[in-house]
Amino acid sequence: MTVVRQDAWNQDEDVLLAEVVLRHIREGSTQLAAFEEVGEKLSRTSAACGFRWNSLIRKRYESAIAIAKKQRKERNKDKIDYEESRADVSRHDGKRDEYVVAKEKSLSLDDVIVFLKNFKSTEERRSGQELANLRNQVEELKIQNAQFQSHLQKLNHEYQLVCEDYKALIEIMDRARKMVATDEEGGNHLTFKVDGLQKLEK
Repeated sequence: MTVVRQDAWNQDEDVLLAEVVLRHIREGSTQLAAFEEVGEKLSRTSAACGFRWNSLIRKRYESAIAIAKKQRKERNKDKIDYEESRADVSRHDGKRDEYVVAKEKSLSLDDVIVFLKNFKSTEERRSGQELANLRNQVEELKIQNAQFQSHLQKLNHEYQLVCEDYKALIEIMDRARKMVATDEEGGNHLTFKVDGLQKLEK
């Protein structure tokens, strides 16, 4: 039984998915077949591969997709022409195969150059946007950090005040306890009052 992966996609898997889909497009196959092939290689479902392609990867390879479709069209055209002319063996004498191969090579080279130029400009724009987003995130984190530092200082100050009040209360209770013990030994009745400074007076 094949284990279906649930982990995140990495860059190598994205590249493999793109390469296989583009190959299927060039060869006139379906994207579904490409998703099934990638799914078997990566132990993922074809639905997961299709979702990954349609939601993210396809946008990055629009130029490559256009090139692959153009190559498929030229390939199909050459294949039809080749099959039609194949009946007359004496006329082309094997030169047709060389012509098709040479034509595909020249087409691929020109299209690859165009694709690489488009890909470079797209990657530069995407990298610039990602850098701007990262800078914005850093600024937001700096602001949050400053807010947290301010809040922490406020909490520390309040904590110190509570500790001081607690110590003062303990001192008052100790003084009152000592005074009561002393007066009980002398047999006097005591009354206490609390002044504005929270000190017990006899």
